[in-house]
Amino acid sequence: MRSIASRIQRLDMLRHFGSVVAIQGGLIWISGLNRQASVGDRVIFSMRSGADLSGEVVSLSRDAVAILPEGPTEGLAIGTEAELLFAPQLAPSDRWVGRIIDPLGRPLDGRPLSPGSEERGFRPAPPPAASRNRLGARLGTGLAVFDTILPLVRGQRMGLFAGSGVGKSTLLSALARGVEADVVVIALVGERGRELREFVEEVLGEEGMARSVVIAATSDQSPLMRRRCAWAAMTVAEHFRDKGNHVLFLADSITRFAEAHREIALAAGESPSYRGFPPSVSQLIMSLAERSGPGPIGSGDITAIFSVLVAGSDMEEPVADILRGVLDGHVVLDRAIAERGRFPAVDVLRSVSRSLPHAANEPENVLIGRARAALGAYSESELMIRAGLYAQGSDAKLDEAVRIYPALDQFFTRKSPSVRQAFQMLAEALAASGSR
Repeated sequence: MRSIASRIQRLDMLRHFGSVVAIQGGLIWISGLNRQASVGDRVIFSMRSGADLSGEVVSLSRDAVAILPEGPTEGLAIGTEAELLFAPQLAPSDRWVGRIIDPLGRPLDGRPLSPGSEERGFRPAPPPAASRNRLGARLGTGLAVFDTILPLVRGQRMGLFAGSGVGKSTLLSALARGVEADVVVIALVGERGRELREFVEEVLGEEGMARSVVIAATSDQSPLMRRRCAWAAMTVAEHFRDKGNHVLFLADSITRFAEAHREIALAAGESPSYRGFPPSVSQLIMSLAERSGPGPIGSGDITAIFSVLVAGSDMEEPVADILRGVLDGHVVLDRAIAERGRFPAVDVLRSVSRSLPHAANEPENVLIGRARAALGAYSESELMIRAGLYAQGSDAKLDEAVRIYPALDQFFTRKSPSVRQAFQMLAEALAASGSR
């Protein structure tokens, strides 16, 4: 009842209309709304065919506003009436847990969906920097490599950098099921339509879906909907954070989020100057990342994992480079590791968690240091070892690395019931060298 009453109170009896005066360059120009509309407002067109078509204001002039449509423009004609809907808002609810919704808060699973009592904007400011919580305690993930060498702590922001087909989605689903959190919010930006149900039912499963909210915009939808998907998911996460919950936020992927923004920005007239991306993409990505992390004092936190598609493991491509600078660590998935059947295909030497060394005690940091040293020594001489040129006894550190490597490689595939047991397994793997 509170939700219905609040919606009635927000009803606006004044309606604003304009008409189409031009359709060119992928934009629709409307007159009659230039004094009422703002950038980011939505409009809906009264199509003669009865089809639904809406769009978003991306540019303004003295005489008209430019609209980027959210769908095909077939049937749109000069003089078509357009109604101004103003900036969209989202009203998240606790009842959204276990549901699949679109970026406008509409259900995608065929069941009714009730909005909450409070509407939120899609792009609020992040919490004030001086009044945020500090990073919290280490979180169990259920995966040994993350419970030891690459720890995740409450409120941390991590990047997951991988090419296509390397196990990124599978790893995200494992974290959705395994990380200690009250609620999981998942943004599927630009996913292939056929994969949504597969991800929810098979990859995420009932266990993961029982505490998750999935916000999805498929690849066939407009760039406006794909960009709004990440904002909507973060808005839902903030709803649960403000209620004191610990939220795990998973975004797949920030690359498609940035590509959607590029389409919109170029249509609005912004120049591509950053290897094909507009200058505004940096602020777009950083502002989204800043909304996650530790919440204001007295509220919950948003622990975030942002995935990035990197072609050929190029960590210097624009989206990866921008995002890496505002994160508290990054995980790199390697195709060569995936092709030999190891999951997760984490390249430990190229990955780092900035929660260390504080997230581990002294004995645990010693184990982590020994493991990294052994991996580093083996990596430096791997070609020589595989070519049969390695002679045992010439280097004591390399001898130990060669003996220990198979046990460490196997350790990275293991699941861990707890952080303590994960470190016990790491100690056993290191003991395989026979050293003290």
